[in-house]
Amino acid sequence: MEPSSEKPVFPPYLALFLGVVAVSTSAIFVKLSHAPAPIIATYRLVFSVLLTLPFLLWNRGAMAEIGKLSRNVWLLCILSGAFLASHFLLWFESLNYTSVASSTVLVTLQPLFAFIGGYFFFGERVRLLALSGGLLAIVGSFVIGWGDFRVGGMALWGDFLALLGAVTVTGYWLVGQYVRQHMSSFAYTLVVYSATSVILVAYDLVLGYPLAGYPAADWGWFFCLALFPTLLGHSIFNWIIKWLNTTTISMGILGEPIGTAILAYFILGEVVTPPQWIGGLIIIAGIYLFIRYNQPAKGVSSVEQSTTTPEKLA
Repeated sequence: MEPSSEKPVFPPYLALFLGVVAVSTSAIFVKLSHAPAPIIATYRLVFSVLLTLPFLLWNRGAMAEIGKLSRNVWLLCILSGAFLASHFLLWFESLNYTSVASSTVLVTLQPLFAFIGGYFFFGERVRLLALSGGLLAIVGSFVIGWGDFRVGGMALWGDFLALLGAVTVTGYWLVGQYVRQHMSSFAYTLVVYSATSVILVAYDLVLGYPLAGYPAADWGWFFCLALFPTLLGHSIFNWIIKWLNTTTISMGILGEPIGTAILAYFILGEVVTPPQWIGGLIIIAGIYLFIRYNQPAKGVSSVEQSTTTPEKLA
């Protein structure tokens, strides 16, 4: 397994930027597909697993690592997959009741939960200037979505689902932040994506969503969702979470709406409104302040590192 002291072979913050660019394509592909939201989420993960499996034959070390995983590690990976599946289902379902802007704004509250989770589970402290930058970026998200923010009636239920989506994706990152200290990125990603796929397929079968019969174009968008925002987005986040904590990754993901707005302008012909420009600039300023003044992440606290070893998980 990767030792905790291992240095990254690629600058983590640059990888974070590239991952954010990749996940910015997600909403575009979802909008281009006409399949039900749960089906889109399902094949996004199923195709991700299928695209990853061939590399397992090449990565014999990962095969051996997965075969030696303890029950506790398996349970943590399944929990992480359950969090990720819940995030997709809650977020997509919220779009049936509230506006895209309202849902997106509430989902971007995940840094607030990351601050809390990082403090209680890893003993992390955030410097005041970094915290101010984080709050500023969240304000930028509200500026982008404020004009279309809906509260009341069924929209309130959709907003609640979106908020739960922010909680569950934070849980996904927090579990990953812990497990990745003792497990390679490839093995962790493959196991978690597989667990997520099984959960999503079971959800579709229980609720009666057909798994076949979709146009060829939709299958193309499923593949694009697996390749770009998942394998080149979430998988990069799974790698860098060994060196950048949940709070930092959640902060970086706040840049996703900016990338999505730019792509929507060129691909879908959508107009970028003045609030989106202003909110985007505020988000960029907030992210800069956070990264500039945030302490380098250790993944887990020094006490945790001294008392928790891979052998204790094995």
